[in-house]
Amino acid sequence: MSTNISNRLVTTAPRVLVVDGSRVVRRLISRVLQAELPEVEVVDCGHGSEAQRLLAQGQFDFITVALRLPDMDGLELARFVRESATQAYVPIVVVSGDVDGRLHRRTLGDDVTDYFDKSLGFQALAAFIRGYVSPQPTAEGSVLYVEDSRVVALATRRMMEKVGLTVRHVVSVEDALAMLETDRTLGWVGADVVLTDVSLKGELTGGDLLDRIRNEFGYGKGRLPVLVMTGDENPANQAALLRAGANDLVEKPAEEKLLLTKLLFQLRVAQHLRGHSDAHDDES
Repeated sequence: MSTNISNRLVTTAPRVLVVDGSRVVRRLISRVLQAELPEVEVVDCGHGSEAQRLLAQGQFDFITVALRLPDMDGLELARFVRESATQAYVPIVVVSGDVDGRLHRRTLGDDVTDYFDKSLGFQALAAFIRGYVSPQPTAEGSVLYVEDSRVVALATRRMMEKVGLTVRHVVSVEDALAMLETDRTLGWVGADVVLTDVSLKGELTGGDLLDRIRNEFGYGKGRLPVLVMTGDENPANQAALLRAGANDLVEKPAEEKLLLTKLLFQLRVAQHLRGHSDAHDDES
């Protein structure tokens, strides 16, 4: 493990528990987290039963868990955490390379806070965790925000602008598409991230906007991430949005910290991917 128990019991630093059956993966995650987040204490283990013992000995601020553990399913461990009186509200994120199938079927369950795909790299995971345990006070980036409720739009816009994001707000999909088309003629995508409600008063829905962005404009998930806000708890409808190309979903009413964490994560990943793409183009 990364640290001994006696030291962990007296620390005031944010504590992250990494649970994965692969020792190599645990070491990689722990090494990157300790390098990227020196203020965070990392504890790792390979079995669900061992994680349960650690959870009984002290509080954690964040938990990552693999879907498949040697002695139990990762979701079983998540359920154990939720049933604990002291750990019930800790964020639990599935870190896996095989999350895609369950994600698209929305079968990760209510006990899991979020998911992370290993293919994005562990540096991106560190940035993701930072958003939960040590969020940056400011961020840079442009958000195309589609929301037809003035009250919701005002509150959410202030929330995003408070952390430094530039918000381009429109009230309909038609307006969003017109803005994206104008920007495309100027050689710009139009935003770093799109945040849209799925239910809007115009003829087109957030789902239609997602379809146009992915198919008509041809912008992939890395080029223009789309975060969809929905009050529809139907797993089939949520799965349809993900299959259509949504990077992630936020259920309404959105909790501020969770919305900003998801939004800033998509922003950072997109900027990271564009940086790699630009570097590759320069080398070519």
